[in-house]
Amino acid sequence: MKEVTILSGKGGAGKTSVTAAIASVAENAVFCDNDVDAADLHLIFNPEVKETHTFYGAWIASIDEDKCTNCGICKSHCHFDAIHYKEEGGLYINPFQCEGCRLCERVCPVGAITSERSENNFWYVSDSRFGPFVHAKMGPGEENSGKLVTEVRRKAREIAKETGADFVINDGPPGIGCSAISSVTGTNAVLLVIEPTRSGLHDAQRLVELVDSFNIPLFAFINKDDINVEVTREIEDYLEQNDISLLGRWSFDTGLVESMIEKKSVVEYSPDSQTTRSGRMVWKQMKEFLEVGRVVSS
Repeated sequence: MKEVTILSGKGGAGKTSVTAAIASVAENAVFCDNDVDAADLHLIFNPEVKETHTFYGAWIASIDEDKCTNCGICKSHCHFDAIHYKEEGGLYINPFQCEGCRLCERVCPVGAITSERSENNFWYVSDSRFGPFVHAKMGPGEENSGKLVTEVRRKAREIAKETGADFVINDGPPGIGCSAISSVTGTNAVLLVIEPTRSGLHDAQRLVELVDSFNIPLFAFINKDDINVEVTREIEDYLEQNDISLLGRWSFDTGLVESMIEKKSVVEYSPDSQTTRSGRMVWKQMKEFLEVGRVVSS
């Protein structure tokens, strides 16, 4: 079983559209949405949820007013300025400032502070028309997205082994944060989707540095390559200078928007379009690399 993660340096570059197109042509695969902070692949997959699991997030402290003596020791020790005096007297902890270090709980002389882990995050095992699908939903402002990505990837690989799937295909998050790092770790290859804008190129370069630090094979795909021809040329030059294979490209295509409105991949919506043909070729090349270690077709 081989695993590929599809990433982008910035949001809106088109990686979910590329992932959905690949899902339409890949066979015997398990799919996983690693963009747990803003999951959207399920909008196209329209999955039937089979299992729901709670993911316990960060620790959040609270004060028992009946036990608290208002000594202020916890406030003086809090490094995040999360503990405040109320106007009417007494102390309270602002949950949006609390970092869950639990130091206040340890220094309280009367045991008035307790901590509980957030239960506002969930991950799911589902069936879809493309195959098994593992995805998640984090509550607003929740933490530990990297750990949640690790959990959904673990489950996707487990399902792949149980079902004899050949591939796990991850729709990753944008950027270079914790969830992106968790999406890259241990994968067999990364497909980088780049938007030809100044920010798109800059953020893609940062992501290339991240992936290179893990020594993971990296391939590229340019989306909307005709919206800024000058930047597209710069991207092509950058990829060539860094020995990154460009597997394909899409021109601006309103069919992509129309397919999303219909909750379909572009392959399903317009099977004979140039966009679909390009998507098929990208997966053909990625599959060749995963199976034989090199790209033969182009």
